[in-house]
Amino acid sequence: MTRRIAFFDLDETLLAGKSMLAFWRHWSVLLVREGRTPPELRVTGADRETLNRDYFTHFAGVPLARFEAAARRWYADHRRQRRAYLAESLEALERHRAAGHEIAVVSGSGAALVRPVAEDLGVRHVLATEQLTDGRGILTGEVRRPLIGAAKGESVAALAERRGARARDCFAYGDHSSDLPMLSVVGHPVVVGDDPVLRAHGAARGWATLGTRARAGRGGVLAVN
Repeated sequence: MTRRIAFFDLDETLLAGKSMLAFWRHWSVLLVREGRTPPELRVTGADRETLNRDYFTHFAGVPLARFEAAARRWYADHRRQRRAYLAESLEALERHRAAGHEIAVVSGSGAALVRPVAEDLGVRHVLATEQLTDGRGILTGEVRRPLIGAAKGESVAALAERRGARARDCFAYGDHSSDLPMLSVVGHPVVVGDDPVLRAHGAARGWATLGTRARAGRGGVLAVN
């Protein structure tokens, strides 16, 4: 049997929003409750990799266990929102699961933010930005490498090789031009949404597309079982 993997970007592909910004709002509330003023978060004025690195510097000195617990609380709140997920992407994920394909989430977001989502969706593989800690489990504010752009493509190719899957038999879903390296690695790329650069690139190559209709889980619990 041919092994196949379906790779999904997270933000605005599976989730109807950006996980790092949503978590920052959650984290800022925690800081205010502690009587602290949240620092200003830079979201423009640099490339995505630089902004990604800058984001994680704000958590220097925070125990990883505390960050992970906050991430799980954030996601528990997020999954109850009326517009939490993209319906067509979740439906595609379920089709891959039914077909016996392995599923991976590939994201520049922090791995601690991605894992609760992956566990909820029954996703086996998480490829995401890893935050570094010191010898005591305290976040240093640095990351191993932002999983953005070329890093996504390299990670997808590496996982496919480790799992014994041929890239041409695999699928990938992404919403932004920075996902092009990931989408270009596989034989079945899918464009999610209307990013003009990505849509034009995909249209010229006959890539499949999905829309961005948002949905919530039934009764606040995601119906993916």
